[in-house]
Amino acid sequence: MNAIVPIHRLAPGCDERPVLRERGQREVFCGLTGIIWLHRKIQDAFFLVVGSRTCAHLIQSAAGVMIFAEPRFATAIIDDRDLAGLADANEELDRVVTRLLERRPDIKLLFLVGSCPSEVIKLDLSRAAQRLGARFSPAVRVLNYSGSGIETTFTQGEDACLASMVPALPQASETAAPALMVVGALADVVEDQFRRLFDEMGIGPVAFFPPRSSNALPEVGPGTRMLLAQPFLGDTARALEARGAVRLEAPFPLGEEGTTAWLQAAARAFDIPDDRFERVVAPARERARRALQRHRDVLAGRSIFFFPDSQLEIPIARFLSRELGMQLIEVGTPYLHRAHLASELVQLPDTVVISEGQDVERQLDRCRAAQPDIVVCGLGLANPLESEGLTTKWAIELVFSPIHGYEQAADLAELFARPIDRRRRLAA
Repeated sequence: MNAIVPIHRLAPGCDERPVLRERGQREVFCGLTGIIWLHRKIQDAFFLVVGSRTCAHLIQSAAGVMIFAEPRFATAIIDDRDLAGLADANEELDRVVTRLLERRPDIKLLFLVGSCPSEVIKLDLSRAAQRLGARFSPAVRVLNYSGSGIETTFTQGEDACLASMVPALPQASETAAPALMVVGALADVVEDQFRRLFDEMGIGPVAFFPPRSSNALPEVGPGTRMLLAQPFLGDTARALEARGAVRLEAPFPLGEEGTTAWLQAAARAFDIPDDRFERVVAPARERARRALQRHRDVLAGRSIFFFPDSQLEIPIARFLSRELGMQLIEVGTPYLHRAHLASELVQLPDTVVISEGQDVERQLDRCRAAQPDIVVCGLGLANPLESEGLTTKWAIELVFSPIHGYEQAADLAELFARPIDRRRRLAA
């Protein structure tokens, strides 16, 4: 049996919530998948994966990019000669990078992304980044991070990428006025919505990290107030805190309640009067509430089971439970960052099982026994569970879709209402 281990107290007044810790077979994508949304976000960056043909096929398939398109990512293939030590991998990498930058002069930031194969042959991409950075500076900055799937989950690719950028951020002066930094890749439309709300409240300056241009890196220092937009940025948050940034405690901006509390954390840090805050957010809050009602009619009372996948599980479970009336059976997450999720955990019902890590066979047994109305899981589990009569939602769609903020609250709800409606239609 898996041990039930009580977690430490999360926050003043928080209950000691038991967490089921599992260590066994896992079903997750690797961190290379993060390139799919990061290459769209940082518009003058390029992601060069140093990996195998399998790595290339994974990214190409996940991105849905046709072979004649020219995206901002590629794979430097490690082949049999590299693995056998018959070729100098560093010389080969230098040749590939030189050819790439000659062909694509628009690249201003180049990421060398490690993979399982590059780690197996002990290719030092950190040293390669330093060497190539010195060669191509100042026209191109070269950084590196690991997207390997060994002991990680796929959203940690973004965490590793942003953490690698932190040392390059300009240092703010000790006497600089407080500034807000929103940390985590957001769709451009969501970023624009949040920026308008911050502007109307009078909060500023506001920087979003990662920026859309690598030349617009925000300053960081003791005056930086950091608001996390994603729950999987543990390494990035630690790196920013080491530079002097202060994290604002808040739930994540998913749903009407989460978005309001997230924005309110910033408003309080910048001494925005409550009446002004309410006046600014009231129209968007009301739109979100109205839009959620029709999905609540579909989802209220329905049971849901989360397999661990993206680390978004706990904030989304809070949204589904509190705003849509769904019944949570089990909420699995690959890693549980207790400090970052403290405001989320206290809002989950006492009856829900929270699991960290995965033993997929045991979790499948619990899921089958519970027979939930909908199962949130990875692609590898969805089809087998569908064949057994269970309704599923692909977890990766929750990462690829704009789901943050007021205007996207109903879109997030619809991602769960749609599979249930599909099952109802098929059964009719």
